[in-house]
Amino acid sequence: MRRSGRRLWLFTAALTVLVLAFAGHALLDREQHAPAGRQAAIAAKGRQVMPFDLERTTHRFTKNSRGGVQTVTADDPHDSRQITLIRRHLTEEAAGFSKGDYGDPASIHGTDMPGLRELQQGHRRVTIRYAQSSAGAEIVYTTTDSGLVTALHAWFDAQVSDHGAHAEHG
Repeated sequence: MRRSGRRLWLFTAALTVLVLAFAGHALLDREQHAPAGRQAAIAAKGRQVMPFDLERTTHRFTKNSRGGVQTVTADDPHDSRQITLIRRHLTEEAAGFSKGDYGDPASIHGTDMPGLRELQQGHRRVTIRYAQSSAGAEIVYTTTDSGLVTALHAWFDAQVSDHGAHAEHG
């Protein structure tokens, strides 16, 4: 009886550890990716702001020590229509961001988006450069202000989380 009671206790303890580990993994995943309902709402809002097809393009957000690079590419490098739409949109976004106008991301992700307020207020301390790539375009963000680097990285993380399958870290 004593031995079976100990086995039951060990089984229960092991099962508890597995349940807690699974719950912890689910919590971590939730922190990295927005819920599916939010991602669907973001995609719907994104279609109103971004002229290119989210299903045929990929957003890539690459952090670095002085800021980062936001790249949008057509999944098919021969899709000239998507490439043209990407380039037009990122040209406009870079011009707006340079003036502190982050209205498009705010309308998609919300005005409480991580990093957004800091980027709007500190826009004069961030150099923003647009460049074409072979299948799309990119915006390069550079600053020596460590607080703005942190804000930019938080802003990148929020976009990757919200866009789900349409975005990734570089």
